[in-house]
Amino acid sequence: MKRALVGILAISMFVLAACGGASAPGTSSNSGTSTTTGSSAGSGSSGGSAEKVIKIGLIAPLTGNVKTFGESSKMGFELALEQAGYKAGDFRIDYVSGDDKGDSTEGVNIATRMITQDGVKAIIGSVTSGVTIPVGQVANESKIPMITGTATAAGVTVNDDGSRKPFIFRACFIDPFQGEVAAKFALDDLGVKTAAVFYDRGNPYTVGLAESFRAEFEAGGGQIVAWEAYAEADTDFSAVMTRVAALNPEMLYLPDYYNKVSLLAKAAKEKGLDVPMLGGDGWDSNELDFAALDGNYFTAHYSADDPSPAVQKFVQEFEAKYGHKPDSFAALTYDATNILLEAIRVANTDDTDAIRQAMQDLKGFQAVGGSISFDEKGNPIKAATIMKVSADKTYEFVTTVNP
Repeated sequence: MKRALVGILAISMFVLAACGGASAPGTSSNSGTSTTTGSSAGSGSSGGSAEKVIKIGLIAPLTGNVKTFGESSKMGFELALEQAGYKAGDFRIDYVSGDDKGDSTEGVNIATRMITQDGVKAIIGSVTSGVTIPVGQVANESKIPMITGTATAAGVTVNDDGSRKPFIFRACFIDPFQGEVAAKFALDDLGVKTAAVFYDRGNPYTVGLAESFRAEFEAGGGQIVAWEAYAEADTDFSAVMTRVAALNPEMLYLPDYYNKVSLLAKAAKEKGLDVPMLGGDGWDSNELDFAALDGNYFTAHYSADDPSPAVQKFVQEFEAKYGHKPDSFAALTYDATNILLEAIRVANTDDTDAIRQAMQDLKGFQAVGGSISFDEKGNPIKAATIMKVSADKTYEFVTTVNP
């Protein structure tokens, strides 16, 4: 994965890197967090080289409850760097990566260390909204450009008062749009008029999706017959599903991550709630309970079965490197990384404000997720995809919905 190591590694590692070949990942720890550094092969920064170097950071949950999101994101990140030859403009790209474990405190610690100690000039990440929002606050206050591939909560790029965080961007659509698409699909394609909504009260991602779904669903003539909040630590949904089943909803909206959605879906089935289930991009994981969610739907950012040339080219290249098809987390972080690299290439400087401005000014950037331009809040204008879950652990591409 990594071609050479820089910064905090021992002198012996520099020798290995200069000799040019295999990866030799190194780690360091601080306040319970860990990082890995890497760069292009044979391009160590020792020896008085005049080569221009810019360091970027990747923050993702590589362990913990949503580790599959982070693992996929890291693959997309590394593929993009490899294809770019670890170059952007006149600069060689070095990187440092950190495991936030899906925890906001870990994420903030990593971001702080990357900025104050590692000297990163830009950050990719994090993955979940709950971590990305506080990490983005650190990056924005430090005037470090940051782009997340996957964090969809509205608060990622704006403050509570709606003002822009000028250094923060994303490559994915936002929760309000995702919730609206889900509600329209429920009303128009599934033909349902009543729904029960379940959400994690402490997670801005699930709250945002639930609220936007409810607003659009009710505006379209639908009725929410149950509005059920739970805590992140909850694992037994037997009692609440018994109560909801008595209300006879025509569908369930489950806007959470794959681990919790799997528990909810299994509990619903056990209580005889054999109705359509619909959710968000957090379902996209190879650890989803495919049997419990067979035949149900979620909104996604891309499909590996999308026939567009850009998607198919990416899928083939990803599969050649990793041996399996990429999920949306890999695709979005791949896009986010390429967007950052393009901004560095255009700015051709390590000045962080110039990189930020170059990113904001991008127009029609061709990404796996489609042609991307940023609005005034750092959000891309792009389409959403509807996917159908199959018990054979695959997803079926259903349709694409434009903004």
